[in-house]
Amino acid sequence: MIASLMMYARPELEDAHTRLWTSLRRSFLARGIEAPAALSQSAPSFEVWENQHLILSQTCGMPYRTRLHDRLKLVGTPDYQLEGCPAGHYRSAIVVRADDPRAALGAYAEARLAYNAPHSHSGFAALYNHAAQSGVWFAQRVESGGHLASARMVAQGQADIAALDAQTWRLIQRYEPWANKLRVLEYTAPTPGLPLITSKAQDAELVFEAVAEAFDAVSPADAAALDLHGLIRIPHADYLAVPNPPDNALS
Repeated sequence: MIASLMMYARPELEDAHTRLWTSLRRSFLARGIEAPAALSQSAPSFEVWENQHLILSQTCGMPYRTRLHDRLKLVGTPDYQLEGCPAGHYRSAIVVRADDPRAALGAYAEARLAYNAPHSHSGFAALYNHAAQSGVWFAQRVESGGHLASARMVAQGQADIAALDAQTWRLIQRYEPWANKLRVLEYTAPTPGLPLITSKAQDAELVFEAVAEAFDAVSPADAAALDLHGLIRIPHADYLAVPNPPDNALS
């Protein structure tokens, strides 16, 4: 058995995630669903997502629609009540340095893009889809390995622009002292947020009930720290309807 909630994990939130998992596990066990004693927060993402004994994890929209959707079950989507987004949805903040005078995305055509991973929706696909509307893409690109790393590269002048998951950007603003070195240039269009998933061996409806109950039982302090505002249902088809970048986007 394995479970992970690594997508918004930070040292400052470790205790809150531990308490959330305690509540989730209690809710699972009450329904006869065996669950591990602890989260595997540092396990490689695809090793978690593709594990046949997966109880619960949160994945990104792009790997869900391109690689995972027919190999596991969709449970539901946490609602983070992000500004400018419907319930359960998110968008990407396109960030640049605060002192960079360029005012429009088109002015960054020759800039250096930091992106977290080519399979990321919020860090790559959302930006590609957004920039394509203006006929812009970035000839200079560097893969950072994570949203936090992308943001830090822009702040330190190692890159000029990056797209950050809006919830990650909220946490960066909350916890990183260098966040004031960045500003939001534009936002991408909202899309369905990061879904919770389980293995095909599980009853997704039963898992949804367990997660919804545990979310409702989270203390006000932990709910505020994790920005949790309940669990909602977004149709599988809504995730698959989001366009992917072409295969040559990185060539």
